[in-house]
Amino acid sequence: MSSDYFVGNREYFPNVKKVIFEGKDSDNPFAFKAYNESKVIAGKTMREHLRFAICYWHSFCADGTDPFGPGTRVKPWDSNPKALKAAEDKMDAAFELFTKLSVPYYCFHDVDMAPEGNSFSEREKNLNHMVKLASDHQKATGVKLLWGTANVFSNPRYMNGASTNPNFDVVAHAGAQVKAALDATVELGGENYVFWGGREGYVYQFNTNTARELDHLAQFLRMARDYGRSIGFEGTYLIEPKPMEPMYHQYDVDAQTVIGFLRHHELDKDFKINVEANHATLAGHSFAHELQMCTDAGLLGSIDANRGNAQNGWDTDQFPTDLNDAVQAMMVVLADGGFKSGGLNFDAKVRRESTTVDDLVMAHIGGMDTFARALIIADNILSNSSIPSNKIQRYKSFDSGMGASFEKGELTLQQLRDYAAEVGEPDQISGNQEHLENIINDYMFRS
Repeated sequence: MSSDYFVGNREYFPNVKKVIFEGKDSDNPFAFKAYNESKVIAGKTMREHLRFAICYWHSFCADGTDPFGPGTRVKPWDSNPKALKAAEDKMDAAFELFTKLSVPYYCFHDVDMAPEGNSFSEREKNLNHMVKLASDHQKATGVKLLWGTANVFSNPRYMNGASTNPNFDVVAHAGAQVKAALDATVELGGENYVFWGGREGYVYQFNTNTARELDHLAQFLRMARDYGRSIGFEGTYLIEPKPMEPMYHQYDVDAQTVIGFLRHHELDKDFKINVEANHATLAGHSFAHELQMCTDAGLLGSIDANRGNAQNGWDTDQFPTDLNDAVQAMMVVLADGGFKSGGLNFDAKVRRESTTVDDLVMAHIGGMDTFARALIIADNILSNSSIPSNKIQRYKSFDSGMGASFEKGELTLQQLRDYAAEVGEPDQISGNQEHLENIINDYMFRS
């Protein structure tokens, strides 16, 4: 353990020391140009606002494999032939990167952290071993767990779903895996626990009892919620929406679908939503739209920060570098009062053509700088521009008179008809959309 960063048995990122803020004029690829963790914006530091986390799976497990070819990256922490030893090396590499970038949090799936082994008991034993090591690393570094989760979608046993599987034996196995992941999350002080329904959906409608499967999903979530509370988990449960892949018909398509599901099953007091940018666009929405739907419902929990390729119809999980997209997202988050237990997790992977560990470091620097700039710009827009007042003004007809009575539920349809007849044809009122878009661009330029 360096005074500045963690190093285990060997240094996996030798070309990088502590990444520090050097400002916008720096040409150092291993320095922050915008992210100054101690800079105060809207009463909190950037570190407190953004609550950055690094994901375990893409950053330390992915090797560049795609449907058309094998991996392209040699991970120096993955060379030991003994799976558990390789997992220990991977954890050393992870905490080295966390501390060199000064991120306060990380996220993991159970099988990212620990090898599954050859049996049920071996999987649990391996996870317990790695959780103990993670606990030691957290104590040594001060890095915390933003959220944990169980991967109940990759193993072939889950090809027809986990909690929605038509075979109860598989549902039970998923429950055991989630129990272990909840145990791990509580042991590591995780502030949230995530459910991503990667296989919770169906391929063919006419061999699927969709109503029964959705009821099973709700029952499974209740059981997980109750177990977590029973062992002392006081954090937020999060559901992460995603359309289409890997199932043709996902049950958690988008934020509104999940909101409706949670309310229908009276789960909205314990569960909120983890919004992923790339999943939002795959659902045909913007990132900001999905965030807005969550904040409107009081159910925004956390964010997986990435972006997709607009030319592709699948999940590319690229690092977020679209400043306009990030600004609009942070406008929604700030207007909602900022994160509570959630944060910005880089659920993102370097491209297949980026093959060095340095590429991974620079990718995170770019993502962190993008959201740091977005935070500054979003706060400036909300504090100083006419955009917030424009929105208020647009709805002024509901602030008094008949409009206010309508909002209070005091009018009948006959009264609406009579009022319309009295006032005649409404005035056309411009939405001033281009003007508002220009304001956002102007503030991006001047910030």
